Amino acid sequence: MSLPFLLEIGSEEIPDWMIPGALDQLQALFVRLGIPHTGIRTDATPRRLVLRAEGLPPRQADTEERVLGPARSAPAQAVAGFARKQGVQPQDLLVETTAKGEYYAFVRKVEGRRTRDILAEALPGIILGINWPKTMYWTGKGGPRFIRPIRWIVALLGDEIVPFELAGVRSGALTAGHRRLGANEIAVTCADYEQRLRDHFVILSARGRRDKIQGELAGVRVKPDHALLDTLVYLTEYPAPITGSFDPEFLSLPEEVLITVMRHHQKYFSVEDAAGRLAPQFVAVMNIDADREGFVRRGNERVLRARFNDARFFWDTDQKTPLAARVASLAHVTFQAKLGTYLEKTERVMALAAELGGDADAVRAAQLAKCDLTTELVKEFTELQGVVGGLYARAQGEPEAVWQAIYDHYRPESMEDAIPRHRAGRIVSLADKLDTLRGCFGVGLIPTGSRDPFALRRAAQGVVRILVEGRIEAPLRELLGGEGRLEEFVLDRVRYYFKDIRGFAYDEVNAVLASGWNNLVDVEARLLRVKRLRPTPDFEPLAASFKRIKNILTQAGFGGGGEVDEALLEAGPELDLYREFRGMTGQPIENAIARLRPKVDLFFDKVLVNAPDPRIRQNRLTLLHTLLAEFSTVADFSEIVTNFIGDRNA
Repeated sequence: MSLPFLLEIGSEEIPDWMIPGALDQLQALFVRLGIPHTGIRTDATPRRLVLRAEGLPPRQADTEERVLGPARSAPAQAVAGFARKQGVQPQDLLVETTAKGEYYAFVRKVEGRRTRDILAEALPGIILGINWPKTMYWTGKGGPRFIRPIRWIVALLGDEIVPFELAGVRSGALTAGHRRLGANEIAVTCADYEQRLRDHFVILSARGRRDKIQGELAGVRVKPDHALLDTLVYLTEYPAPITGSFDPEFLSLPEEVLITVMRHHQKYFSVEDAAGRLAPQFVAVMNIDADREGFVRRGNERVLRARFNDARFFWDTDQKTPLAARVASLAHVTFQAKLGTYLEKTERVMALAAELGGDADAVRAAQLAKCDLTTELVKEFTELQGVVGGLYARAQGEPEAVWQAIYDHYRPESMEDAIPRHRAGRIVSLADKLDTLRGCFGVGLIPTGSRDPFALRRAAQGVVRILVEGRIEAPLRELLGGEGRLEEFVLDRVRYYFKDIRGFAYDEVNAVLASGWNNLVDVEARLLRVKRLRPTPDFEPLAASFKRIKNILTQAGFGGGGEVDEALLEAGPELDLYREFRGMTGQPIENAIARLRPKVDLFFDKVLVNAPDPRIRQNRLTLLHTLLAEFSTVADFSEIVTNFIGDRNA
């Protein structure tokens, strides 16, 4: 016999962006209990976190507990005392042989606990064990803390309630429907739970809510916005899209401004016309079943009209002061207390842009890039920083390369975001991010755990992507200023990019980076070479040989130096290897690997590296070191994980 389990934590509305992570934690905490089950799933709405599991046993299996007692040679009194403690007679004890000798032992049968009791004991800790970015208490200072006040708890194992109390709320079998459309108390069972919620206007499944939104948008040319869709899925329990409109005269404002107002401030989808241009319409998603009288639609239109009027006023007001006239005002805007003002940052970024090879357009863009921070439009709509600067620069007659560089200089803002479209923008973005990284690490503002207030991880990842995808061959390690912690931080981002984003094997990444990572364009090229070489028949045996060479040199404490003395080389495999190496020096490894591999194999089969004669031994170590150094310009092949039998002799 197996039982279903249902846990629902009902609360006030949870912030949408926190819900997916909370569900992952809830599932992990439940699995950690170790209760056998055949399936598990989690769901959520803004007002509830839900975990359902199948196949739980009514009670846990019986187990045996083995208790080791005194040695067999112990006095009878000690043996009797041990037996008495176990509740048995001395003759009921077993004798076990261990590595340390023979000992008395007792095997106690432990009856499995009821699953219901285990859950009742563990569930309060599981619920409060969810780690939130912020928590609150609502029953008084020192009481339980959660993201929002807990209002009800459903906990059912089969047909039975799992009894416990948390923050004054007792678990039961009563849930709540939609805040406005459903009943406040609804009796549920494990079998009818989801349908009973649906009867009271709660679509439990995030996929179900997403499908409802997308299905009801069919036929409307909504501008695709997956992130906004995800947000709306976790803001609603019974979503219903409605279409509204706005005065076409607002289309005189840049699309970026209108879309930002709709998306970030109102959570509206933008609508496109047949030509792909912004249409004077929007789609809002309600959390009610219908708007038959149009009250909600008209209310949304009224709010949007006011927001657009604000944006137009700010746009017109800002245009009265050109960006170039705002540079001096950056002296009154603090970048960071220990790093000075945005004017000081601007001067550093301009110098760094020139150092990176930026032309006059890049330096001009660097000078104006932060000026929009002083504008009213950015103060009201902070999401538009950079974009507003670019739009203002275009309206004020700056060259195309300049305004586009300003527009793009915060990119990429995520792994999905594109890098700046042209070289000037890439240079400015790179200079801005490098300055932030160098400055913050220089004053000890280093990310720890999940805390990264200056988004340094994103900045470092942006540096990596711009250098590689923008084909900028800049000396990265020199640009990091020799700060060891910063180098390690950026190196971690380099590894992540090439391994997790580009899909190179971890040992290929390790091998190539071990041979240098100052030029990331070169790193990419070497990775592609190693990736192409890897399937060839000679690659793994040669990689195993290089691992063996490195081990020999390490054990000998040989760090190189000097030249190979051909006169000391023994005729046969040793001399053949040297001459083959001399003949392929400077050639790409791709051209030499097939010829070199058999020479290396024969050398190790026939030649004793640790020869009795110290001059010969030194010469052979020099030969191996020279060979290793030549190929290590591409990668440290000893880092490659191989299945080749030769590894056993390394």
